[in-house]
Amino acid sequence: MRLIFLLGILAFPVVEIWILINLIQQYGSIVVLYLLVVAVLGIKLIRDEKSLFSVRMMQTLSQGANPFKTIFGSARNIIAGILLVIPGIMTDLIAAVLLLIPISSDAQQKEAYQTKPAANDDVIEGEFHREE
Repeated sequence: MRLIFLLGILAFPVVEIWILINLIQQYGSIVVLYLLVVAVLGIKLIRDEKSLFSVRMMQTLSQGANPFKTIFGSARNIIAGILLVIPGIMTDLIAAVLLLIPISSDAQQKEAYQTKPAANDDVIEGEFHREE
């Protein structure tokens, strides 16, 4: 079992390079441009995730929600960003699948059950007592 796993890990870069060579032979510089654009997007994803992680964690902790979902979501985005930076089509597909997996946090579930704001902004909320 370990041998099959090891061979799969070793075959991955070979298959990735083979796919890239075939695509470059077919499409030329468009593939290189694609790889550059995707690498820039991956770097941007990593930077954005680094800057927003502490804000998301503070929101999660202040709402009393489970912080593991926030940590898992941030780790998923950083791993996807790293996979986007690595040149290759298969790594880009894996990153896309990672980014498409939804993670529902407790904060999102709480927001779904909260009351919606009034459609009319002229409404003034308050209490009243009927006097007779």
